[in-house]
Amino acid sequence: MRMIVKCFLIILTALSVASCSDNVIIDEYTTISKDHWSYDKPIKNVVDIQDASIPYNIYINFRHTEEYKYSNIWLRISQITPNQKKTTAREEFQLALPDGKWIGKGSGNLYSYRLIYKEGFKFDTAGKYTFIIEQNMRDNPLKAVTDVGLRVEPAK
Repeated sequence: MRMIVKCFLIILTALSVASCSDNVIIDEYTTISKDHWSYDKPIKNVVDIQDASIPYNIYINFRHTEEYKYSNIWLRISQITPNQKKTTAREEFQLALPDGKWIGKGSGNLYSYRLIYKEGFKFDTAGKYTFIIEQNMRDNPLKAVTDVGLRVEPAK
């Protein structure tokens, strides 16, 4: 009888944890080799949008070390739709305040950001969308970048 109760509690706990998820569609980071992000090493993420009737928030996940020498990052972000239509935008994201203090969350010498790319964005149709993120700074490779990725979630 005790075994049945234990199994029931384990299943109940697993279900309650699953029901507390925040409905994130994707939240990924890709590690940048040797912390040197080159133009020819774009980050690709595929997002499966099942409901195109609701708006989404799209974020760029970004991490760097304290050796990063700029207060911003310029990125080229391409989106390829399920029917292979491609759009590309060049975007600047601020990483530091004018006094040089990093805006991101710090842990040791690592700083993490969730940079808003599109807020309340409506996808045209359901299906698989590919996002390609490229660094677009003067330096190649761009040093002190550790991870880059994408987060997509329903807008609240």
